[in-house]
Amino acid sequence: MVTPTARRGAAHYLVESYQVSARRSCGLMQIRCSSFYYKGRARTDEPLRAAIRAVAQKRVRWGSPRVVVQLRREGWKDNHKRIERLYREEGLQVRRRNRKRVSHGEREPLAKPTVRNELWAMDFVSDTMTNGHKLKVLAIMDCFNRECLALVPDTSIGGGRVARTLEELGCQRGYPRQIMMDNGPEFTSAALDAWAYTRDVKLYFIEPGKPSQNGYIESFNGRFRDECLNGNYFVSLPDARSIIENWRWDFNECRPHSALGHLTPIEFAEAQAVAPAPIPPKGAGMEAQRGVDNQKNGAMMLSVGLS
Repeated sequence: MVTPTARRGAAHYLVESYQVSARRSCGLMQIRCSSFYYKGRARTDEPLRAAIRAVAQKRVRWGSPRVVVQLRREGWKDNHKRIERLYREEGLQVRRRNRKRVSHGEREPLAKPTVRNELWAMDFVSDTMTNGHKLKVLAIMDCFNRECLALVPDTSIGGGRVARTLEELGCQRGYPRQIMMDNGPEFTSAALDAWAYTRDVKLYFIEPGKPSQNGYIESFNGRFRDECLNGNYFVSLPDARSIIENWRWDFNECRPHSALGHLTPIEFAEAQAVAPAPIPPKGAGMEAQRGVDNQKNGAMMLSVGLS
């Protein structure tokens, strides 16, 4: 099959070589005269390339799909295939890190919260500073909108410190109904147990050796390590606290989450807060009224029978 571009080239060849009129050459090649006179305007890719590089430099562990989502949020309307082609031409592909293959075991469904403060999850993430000292980070998140409530870095964190952090969060945004965690000594301490009893918060401990039961925080830990811990050097504890807190703010306010419809945690929470109440199905009110009438009739028949 001859393409329109080839037909247009053949029509120009007839006009230039055989002095055929443009109208007749278009008729012979079966193309419109507007196609014959059309002159393409090459579009420069540099603005889009610059935008792609800017996103890739800021989000060094993001692949092309997340870059496309971020560019959409910034107002770019280009086709995702064009963005991915330029992304590859710029050599911005993310190198995969080798991970140890482990057996995931049997997967179990996670509880899905429906409102904020219904279910929190927390865990510890470890790293090392440049001076060789160990860095321990307490991560706490709201599982409803994936908001990171706190990232507490320190060289040592005990159960009392965990309880104080939860108390500060509870005073700021309200106490959770339930907190999901593993069986670490910091979480099974008497201090945390006493705090939970005082605040009427249920502590849910996953089964040993089954981190998939706390998949919300495990997924967050992977992002946190890949995008923050592995991409930064921490020369001191104050430096680590500053970098980690900036990343937490960016995660909540700027970073879109695929599980939230590519909204940030704050945007998702605000959207849910203003969402209208669900409309009951058609006939639901009639069914409810019919049930009330049946109860009244039954009560009348019972009273007549007793009398």
